[in-house]
Amino acid sequence: MRAALEEARRGLAAGEVPVGAALVQDGAIVGRAHNAPIALNDPTAHGEVLALREAGRKLGNYRLTGATLYVTVEPCPMCCGAALHARVARVVYGATDPKAGAVESLHRLLDDARFNHRVETLGGVLAHECGALLREFFETKRT
Repeated sequence: MRAALEEARRGLAAGEVPVGAALVQDGAIVGRAHNAPIALNDPTAHGEVLALREAGRKLGNYRLTGATLYVTVEPCPMCCGAALHARVARVVYGATDPKAGAVESLHRLLDDARFNHRVETLGGVLAHECGALLREFFETKRT
C-alpha cells in the first residue's frame, strides 16, 4: 500500500485526483501508476487500469492470476471490471468511495457470483492516510 500511496502523491503533484495503485505478483511490484486522465486525455486512465496495463506488458500476459492490486481508494465499476477480466486474486484498498466505489459502497462487483471470477478484497488499509490525500486535493480545488 505504501507504493500505491507514493503513486497517489505523484498524481496529486501532477494535478490529478490522487489515486495510486500497485500490482504485486510473487512478492514483486510488476505495475504501478496513478490517475492520469487529464494528462493522457483518457477517461480510462485510472491508476488501477494503468498499473494492470504495465503489469500485463511486463509479464507478457493479460491474465494476472495470483496478483494483488493495492489501491488507495475503493475501485470504481470500470476498475473492478478490469480486475475481474485480469483475473487478479486480491484487491486491497484504503479509503472507501461512497460516490463511486464498486467493492462495497455502491456495488459488490468483485464477489458477485454471477461473474465467472471472484476477487478477494480487503478494505480500510491505511484508510486515514489515503483519505487525507483526497481531502487535500478537493479542499484545494474548492478554494
